[in-house]
Amino acid sequence: MAVLVAVAFIPSVIYLVWIRNAERFSREPFGRLLVVFAYGAIVSVLIAIVFELLLMGLFNRNLERVYQFLGENPTLEILVLACIVAPLVEEASKGLGARKARRSMTELENGIVYGAAAGLGFAATENLMYESMAYFSDGAQAWMATAVLRSFSSALLHATASSLLGLGIARSVTGKGSWIPYYLGAVAIHAAFNFAASFGTIYEDSLGEVAYTIGIAAALMLAIVGILTMRQKIRTLDNGHSRRVRRLRKRAGPRS
Repeated sequence: MAVLVAVAFIPSVIYLVWIRNAERFSREPFGRLLVVFAYGAIVSVLIAIVFELLLMGLFNRNLERVYQFLGENPTLEILVLACIVAPLVEEASKGLGARKARRSMTELENGIVYGAAAGLGFAATENLMYESMAYFSDGAQAWMATAVLRSFSSALLHATASSLLGLGIARSVTGKGSWIPYYLGAVAIHAAFNFAASFGTIYEDSLGEVAYTIGIAAALMLAIVGILTMRQKIRTLDNGHSRRVRRLRKRAGPRS
């Protein structure tokens, strides 16, 4: 069990250090980041599970009415859960974790870092659940394959989406705009990733096994490009802040 936990959590902690170190000036205290990470790993996951079960329960109660309009489709529940319910609920629950650090968001890049911390904590627990199921149902080989794939896809996806929301929260805290468009952006990214991850299941009958390859490749590309983009955003904002500080010091002149 200790090995399962370590394999699920260590990649997320490594990613957290990597994202934090994108800031060269005034890096966030690692202890504070771990608090947000823990919130995402425990509280955000519990909130997401409860609300996803409630919303899917309501959806299933009205499933016959939905089928009347859309036609009976065995993939309908997969799409609703993966592309609508999960992104809406999980991004909101991770956002609560990022908001725990709003008093520390004196710069926009702080929001990205804290958002990523909440997302990576969430991803670590989610990975632990999926990897444990793979191990106990299909053995060590399936566990290892699941761990590797999720470490390079789902973990980065959660970090990307919640870091975008964290940026929105920082903008809201500093009076530079609303967080809502950033939440919707995070939901859209999450939904696109989940659709790609479900692509093989949905289109296997029409495309064959290649559908899984297409879906996995698209999901990996979205996750990797997304986190690299957000990390570059941290560096850009951080460099801009340092230039402003240097200009202000230069204007102030030497102290007597």
